[in-house]
This record gives sequence, C-alpha cells and structure tokens, in this order.
Amino acid sequence: MQSAPAIQKLLDELERLPGIGPKSAQRVAYHILNSDRDDAIRLAQAIEEVKDTVRFCSQCFNYAEGELCEICASVRRDASVICVVSEPRDIPPIERTGVFSGVYHVLGGALSPMEGIGPDELKIKELMSRLVDDSVQEVVIATNPNVEGETTATYLARLIKPLGILVTRPASGLPVGGDLEFADEITLGRAMEARREL
Repeated sequence: MQSAPAIQKLLDELERLPGIGPKSAQRVAYHILNSDRDDAIRLAQAIEEVKDTVRFCSQCFNYAEGELCEICASVRRDASVICVVSEPRDIPPIERTGVFSGVYHVLGGALSPMEGIGPDELKIKELMSRLVDDSVQEVVIATNPNVEGETTATYLARLIKPLGILVTRPASGLPVGGDLEFADEITLGRAMEARREL
C-alpha cells in the first residue's frame, strides 16, 4: 500500500537516521502523526535549534554552544589531565561515572587505513599543540576497545610518550569490540579508575 506523499517523505527521512530501519521509521512517523501538533512542532524546533546553535568547541572539539564547551570553560576541571576520545558522544558515558575530573580532546574518529582515515583526518595535530604546555601531566586515551581504537591509542602513545607525559588507557572491563557509548556506568567507571600506562 502506497503512503501519502508527505508521509512517504517523512518515512524516507527517518530511514536515513542511523539505527532506524523501515519498521522503526514507520513507528516514529505514526507516533508523530498521532501526537499533538504542538509536540511535533517542538520536535522540529528542537532539531532546527540544535543545528543553528551547536558547533565544535575551539579547544577540545566537543559539542558547544559558545566558543568553548562547558567542560573546557569550567574552572573546576583539572586541565592537567586530558582524556582523548574518538567522538563527542563518548564524553557523556565517562562523565556519568563521576570519576573523571579532567578535560577532553575529541579526535573526530579513529585511525582506519581501510576507510582512508589517517592522522591528517583526525584532530591529532590539535591535540599535540595542547601538549606543548608543561601543565599537562597525563593523557588518558579512551578510544573504543576495537581494532581502530587500539591502533589509534598505540599511535598516540608513540607520539606523546617522548614528551615525558604519562599516557594511560582505561583498564579492562570494557568489552573488546564494543563502543564506549553502550558501556554501563559502573563498568566504565571502574575502567577509568584503574587505567594503565601504555
């Protein structure tokens, strides 16, 4: 059965979202259709607002609404410890553990020669420029525990260690092949507390 053109357009757009197949798109579309107009307008406005106001932090490349993200702008954070992650979405799970009080650096991906992602495609130069200041004592490399994440961690450790900075990695407890964003807070918290030197 053919959907009305407006519904089909909505379904097509929803299916372009990651993790949304035809059935999920249909459930979301019909939820939007059956909800109040005000609810649908609020959703549309929230999407428009996030696209208009959110950018990358000029220092760590996390999401920010100003020049700096809230973490970089905070005087309560320990700027002597930088946690390196692949994507901005990796920060909230670490923050939820409540055990890390340093700052972050987002690479914008992980090394993957098969996909044509080398050091120049990531924010590695920007990270290295943050390390010339003697105030950084430790770099925690919290890339995902998969092949690309481990390759990235090893590469970064080779660059950073000669600077005399402690390089650590979250300890075991994170499943190999898994993603940080899906780890529970207790497992991730223990892994951050028991991080090891690379």
